[in-house]
Amino acid sequence: MAHQSLYRTHRPAAFKEVVGQEQVTKPLEEAAKTKNIGHAYLFAGSRGLGKTSVARIFARAIGCSERDLYEIDAASNNSVEDIRALTEGVYTLPFESPYKVYLLDEAHMLSKSAWNAFLKTLEEPPAHAVFILATTELEKVPETVQSRCQVFEFKKPSRAVLAKMTTAIAKKEGYELAPDAAELIAMLSEGSYRDALSVLQKVLAGANDTKLSRAVVEQATGAPRREQVHALIAALAGGKRGAALAAVERAAESGIDMKLFLELVIEALRAVLLIRYASELRAALEAELGADEFAALEKFAKEQGITHATMLSFLTAADRIRYAPIPALPLELAVLELFPE
Repeated sequence: MAHQSLYRTHRPAAFKEVVGQEQVTKPLEEAAKTKNIGHAYLFAGSRGLGKTSVARIFARAIGCSERDLYEIDAASNNSVEDIRALTEGVYTLPFESPYKVYLLDEAHMLSKSAWNAFLKTLEEPPAHAVFILATTELEKVPETVQSRCQVFEFKKPSRAVLAKMTTAIAKKEGYELAPDAAELIAMLSEGSYRDALSVLQKVLAGANDTKLSRAVVEQATGAPRREQVHALIAALAGGKRGAALAAVERAAESGIDMKLFLELVIEALRAVLLIRYASELRAALEAELGADEFAALEKFAKEQGITHATMLSFLTAADRIRYAPIPALPLELAVLELFPE
């Protein structure tokens, strides 16, 4: 496998390769085709969604070469002097392109005086200048700046989109990623394309085989093992308070991330309830979970211990866990609330 990161190797190079951001790519592609180019764009969204990739694609689409594309990290070039140097250079003609494109990453980091210095240029730029501001914190960009830009908000991808993407890229790298393994990678990446590929890279780096199971992903990432989740689900299904508390304690002692463990438990509880009450979703659930996981959860669904109240208790635990001084405590409380005696 190449030493270059997967995120760089598989960075989209054309609008059609950008996944899940049609609300951004379609208008930009149309603008490039019709030569209806604005002078200022603002790309907003959390990290790892492809803002800079789309900015580069747009720059190429409007005929801007590498020599005429200027990328500035506003996190480290955020003073009024930095912006004055930028705005002075704006007025010189492009080397070989119809446009000079300035990409300001982390634009919200600019100082107040830097924004003031930039505003005049943003209001009356030369015809050949195009500004693309990228930010993870739109609310920190002054309204006066936002009003002078075309604002595009990037969405976090769904877990299904991330799982599909990681499966496709694993295949390009010569690996076969099991559906439940792709689902776990998607969960671990928390809505970021970049993080999904970083997790996949970690998995590939330690792989001994081209077939990648969920267990391989668990081992590579330190994610909670399926057996740990099933131990708690089995105890809840059987109405066994002691066994449920012991399962939580064992999970906590193993050093895993209890927030992620709780998320996996909630996923399993959801599946158990859907298997029991929504027979029309069986085929879709089996495809989503994989045959082995579906069979295991189907067995738990036949017992009566897991109910809507079980789900509500653990959803409450999910609200509490971010503030809990002891990460296992909200799960223990959930068990005790369900089985008070």
